[in-house]
Amino acid sequence: MEINKAEYIGSFLQESKCPTDKRAEYAFIGRSNVGKSSLINLLCGRKELARISKKPGKTQLLNFFLINETWYLVDLPGFGYAKISKKKRFEWEDMIAHYLKKRKNLQCAFVLVDANVPPQQIDIEFINWLGKMQIPFVLAYTKTDKLTINKLNQNIQVIEKELHKYWNELPQRFITSAKEGIGKEEILALIDAVNRQFL
Repeated sequence: MEINKAEYIGSFLQESKCPTDKRAEYAFIGRSNVGKSSLINLLCGRKELARISKKPGKTQLLNFFLINETWYLVDLPGFGYAKISKKKRFEWEDMIAHYLKKRKNLQCAFVLVDANVPPQQIDIEFINWLGKMQIPFVLAYTKTDKLTINKLNQNIQVIEKELHKYWNELPQRFITSAKEGIGKEEILALIDAVNRQFL
């Protein structure tokens, strides 16, 4: 699948205010500064569709992009950003959780994990929560261009060894690099396959 058209639809504070036209939705989420905006821009072939910033916490709402006039890519706020008030963090968490649990057209959540760092407890907890809530998701390892193949494989093994303490079988995973263009075709192929079933 090729993305020929990507249109920003709007940003929403509540799931109930989001578009109601029944198109399939694919959410992208991860810790702050995990490279989410860069990956979204790679998938869509646009440099500034999603805002890129070295300062974490820029995405604060449920951001909807209509892709090829067929499905929605939903950019969710990053979690784990410490430099906000507890009240604001709870508001974000509630907004994200409510969207993920209630959104009937959500087909899959792409959980972005930085391949350069050891297993992060907040990632593990969020992934386990998705499993508990029976929300379909896949893993997308980001920033992989910074590592050699051997180091990348080692890091992923360490992360997934930690996850296997809680999971008998892990969901599908993708290796991505916005800088090198890695993972784009594989992710879009998955979305295309799910869309065919959804439609």
